[in-house]
Amino acid sequence: MPAIHVLDDYYLTITALITVGYQLFFFAIAYTCNFDKLTDFAGGSNFIILAITTLSLNHHHQARQLVTTLLLIAWAIRLTTFLLFRILKTGKDDRFDGMRQKFFPFLGFWVFQMLWVWTVSLPVTVLNSPAVTRYPQHRFGTGRDIVGVIMYSIGLGIETVSDAQKYRFRSSHDGKAVCDGGLFAVSRHPNYFGEILVHFAIYMIAVSSAADGFVHGQAYKALYTTILGPFFLAFLLLFVSGVPLSERPKTKARYESDNNWQAYERWLDRTSILIPFPPQLYEKMPTILKRTIFLEFPMYVFDPKKHSDISQPGGAADEGDVGSGGEDQTSSPQSGEERLI
Repeated sequence: MPAIHVLDDYYLTITALITVGYQLFFFAIAYTCNFDKLTDFAGGSNFIILAITTLSLNHHHQARQLVTTLLLIAWAIRLTTFLLFRILKTGKDDRFDGMRQKFFPFLGFWVFQMLWVWTVSLPVTVLNSPAVTRYPQHRFGTGRDIVGVIMYSIGLGIETVSDAQKYRFRSSHDGKAVCDGGLFAVSRHPNYFGEILVHFAIYMIAVSSAADGFVHGQAYKALYTTILGPFFLAFLLLFVSGVPLSERPKTKARYESDNNWQAYERWLDRTSILIPFPPQLYEKMPTILKRTIFLEFPMYVFDPKKHSDISQPGGAADEGDVGSGGEDQTSSPQSGEERLI
């Protein structure tokens, strides 16, 4: 039975419409009921819907399409389950304090979530499309496929274990403790590293049909273009909603309140920001290598002289930085790790 053509040969339009409709439905509930518990569920489950829909519309269920679709679904189920469990425990999402009852700022978050879901799903969406499956596909199990499955397994394992370690740590320690054990001894953000690995692995398997010469023409270009998905995810985590919202703000808060600052500073100096690496070696590594190979960009680094009015950890603001009412005008920003999508 031939594949079903819906609006376009790459399923881009139908997946975009499904994503927009699905997210707006949950936005209406969240905004009307002032309710946080379905926000992350809406994002994670949207991946599952797109994967199942594109696979179901195309009746050419070859091994490569099945594997990539199942890998995306497995990742989305784990993410959705964990985030739903966490929000049910915490009761509310601090990301939305101050915006939950403001229509357009709150809607902006949901539009951002639409872009995240649709773009990151692109490798599976295009691979399942009629434009690609009309070409004869080679057997699953090439060297590229095997490397992709290994990368995916490592990435999903790192993401799962690090999320569990961070949750258990926060459940059993107060706000002064530094989470520097387990995977957090070799990476400050192992969960982000694992998630990036997962989606580059899915892309590697999806693009194999084009890379090995079985898909031609516009479909060939389309498959390669889907690398936008994992790159967009990495961009979000590295420059928008992940590391930037955690590194400097959290470090500034620790420094200005002298919240176990010495232990936290030592963890920063010894621990790679993203790529897991032995702390004994990272501590001695030249700064130029940290800023380039290990992606610890200057935008993440907290310099008390530049970024704080406090001259020493836990000290008072320097003279001239106190408001007319005599109150310290500095504040401790919210940790960015609780603000990640």
